[in-house]
Amino acid sequence: MARAKTCDHPGPVTEPKHRIRALHTDRTITVYQAYSSAIGPAAARDGHFPAEWQRDRMTWIKPSFLWMMYRCGWGSKEGQENVLAIEITREGFEWALRHACLSHYEHGLHTDRATWKRQLRRAPARVQWDPERDLHLRPLPHRSLQLGLTGEAAHRYADEWIVSITDVTPLARTIHAHVRGGELDVARQLLPSERPYPVSGEVLTHLHREASTTN
Repeated sequence: MARAKTCDHPGPVTEPKHRIRALHTDRTITVYQAYSSAIGPAAARDGHFPAEWQRDRMTWIKPSFLWMMYRCGWGSKEGQENVLAIEITREGFEWALRHACLSHYEHGLHTDRATWKRQLRRAPARVQWDPERDLHLRPLPHRSLQLGLTGEAAHRYADEWIVSITDVTPLARTIHAHVRGGELDVARQLLPSERPYPVSGEVLTHLHREASTTN
């Protein structure tokens, strides 16, 4: 996995508030999830989710490694001990974005609350924008995308979009050890190389107000 430096402390806000940042290639994007030992090791071994993985539940994927670390406590939370890097097709990821609904009502973006609720019920995917995190898992000014998949989107994710699954739990623990030891420069060098994801503005128009007002 490629590495790159990232900033640890919030400085002057130079990032757009809403932007997808991810490890990606010309045809894939890497997202992260954390699972129990009943699912994580088997998924990494076989390259697909085992039978225990529940297709009919909403599953959340996160392009931000550090946001995943915040969510799973560096792989220490119960049921989230196994951190997976899941490489999926960009085509699938962007299909999910196009068919997603924002998880909360936003005045100026949605026609009205009732319309938003109908869209949310029907959508096979939903988006949340949560504060990005630094190496100490403190919130940063800009936002990190979370993408929730259910119904058709969850099935497509499991059956069509996955290119590879890698267990990155050892990486998470190594980075965490360097952070605890105050070795932030070393920790930064080990982080996945996340850079702006080149998605057209119209794909995000319905997912945050800034996009809708600039397109």
